[in-house]
Amino acid sequence: MPASQSYDLTELEGGIRVVSERLPGARSVAVGAWIGSGSRDEPSPRAGIAHLIEHMVFKGGTRYDALRIAQVFDGLGSELNAATSREQTAVTTRVLDEHLPIALDVMADMLTAPTWVELEPEREVVLEEIAMYEDDPQELVHDLLGAAVFGATDPLGRPVIGSASTVGAIDREALGAWHAEMYTGPNMVMAAAGSVDHADFVARVEALWGSLSSAPRPDGVPSAALAGAVPRRIFTERDTEQYHVCVGAPGLPRHDERRFAVALLDTMLGAAASSRLFQEIREKRGMAYSVYSYAAHYAETGQVGVYLGTRAENLRECLGLVREQVEDLISNGPAADELARAKENLKGRVLLSMEYASARMSRLARSVLGGIEILSLDEIADRIDAVTHELIVEVAAELLDPARLSLVGIGPDGSRFDEAVAEIAPALVEA
Repeated sequence: MPASQSYDLTELEGGIRVVSERLPGARSVAVGAWIGSGSRDEPSPRAGIAHLIEHMVFKGGTRYDALRIAQVFDGLGSELNAATSREQTAVTTRVLDEHLPIALDVMADMLTAPTWVELEPEREVVLEEIAMYEDDPQELVHDLLGAAVFGATDPLGRPVIGSASTVGAIDREALGAWHAEMYTGPNMVMAAAGSVDHADFVARVEALWGSLSSAPRPDGVPSAALAGAVPRRIFTERDTEQYHVCVGAPGLPRHDERRFAVALLDTMLGAAASSRLFQEIREKRGMAYSVYSYAAHYAETGQVGVYLGTRAENLRECLGLVREQVEDLISNGPAADELARAKENLKGRVLLSMEYASARMSRLARSVLGGIEILSLDEIADRIDAVTHELIVEVAAELLDPARLSLVGIGPDGSRFDEAVAEIAPALVEA
C-alpha cells in the first residue's frame, strides 16, 4: 500500500461528506458510516442513548431485519461492526469490492430507516453489557477516572454506555427523536479505502442516503473542564485481589499542535515496552502485570492517564514510582536517546497502521468528521521529528502537574488507597 495518503473528498447537496482512497492492488474495500453522535452530546437523563441506537440499528430497517442483516454479511464472508465513543458513532465493514453495493444497501437501510423493533430484548443486552463492565474493575476504573477528571455529571465524565437507570428509561419516541436530530447529512461522513472508485462510491451514497435531513446537528453539551479542572479522589470498595488505580488530568484538544508532543510523552511514560513505567514497575520490580499510560483528544479538551493494577503490598511504592517518573520528566525531560527512540516508535506505529485499509478508512473519516487537517504521512513524520526536548518538558509540566492530578481506585481498603495517594497527590487525601 502507498506510504502517502491520497484521497478524494466530495460534499453532497444534503451535507454528507464522502471521502475515499483507492489502493492499487487491493481486492477489498473498507467502508464506514461515521456519525457525529456520542455520549458527550447527551443530556444526563438520556445518557447512553447514542450507544443504544448503535445497538438498535442492527435490529433492522424497513427492508432488512436483524436476521437478514446477519445472513447477508455472513454470506459475504465479512463482519459488520459498530462502536460508540464520546464524540461519534461508527458502523464499519470490509468486503470484497464486488460486494460493496449490497453492503452499502444494507447499511443505508439500517441507518436511515431503523424501525426500533425488539427494543426490550436489545435493552436487556445493553443492561447486561453495563453489568459486565461494572463487574470488571479494569474497565470500571477508567470510567471512574473520567468522573474524577471532568465530574460525574459532566458529559465527558459519564460512561459512554450510560447507566442502568438511564438506559432503562429510554423509549422508542426518544430513540426516534435522537436519531432525527443526529443522523443528518451534515453530521455524517461516508468513508472508504481499498478497491473503490470515488465517483461510483459518491453516486451510490447519494442514491441511498439522499433521504437524510440536511439540518445541522444541535450544539453539543459543553464540558465543565473548560472552566478549569478540579482534581478529585474517588475510591470504590470491592473484594478484589489487586488494587486497580488510575491517575489522570485534562489533556489537549485534537486541534492543538502540541498533540504530537503529547503522543511522544505518552510513549516515553508508559505506552511502550521500553517506557519508564513499564520498565520501572513491571520489568525491574515485578510489581504489576499491567501498567500503561494513555492520552485522548476531544474537540476542546482531552485527557491523559496512567493505569496500574497491583497487590496491596505494592500499591504505595508503585504510586511513588509514578510520581518519581513524572517529576523527572517535568524537571529534566527525556534523555536524547529516549526521545529519539520514542520518535521512531511513534512514526513506525503510524506507518505500520497504514498497511491496513480499515485503518486508512478510519483515519480519513475521523479527520473529516472532526474537522482535522488530513496530513500526509510525510507531514506527520516531520511534525513528530520537530518536537523538541523543551516542548516535552513544557507539556509534561502543564499536563502532569501534581496539583492537576485526580486519582481513582478500586480495591478492598480505602485507607490503604489513601496512604498510596499521599505519595503522589497528598492534597487529595488532606481534602
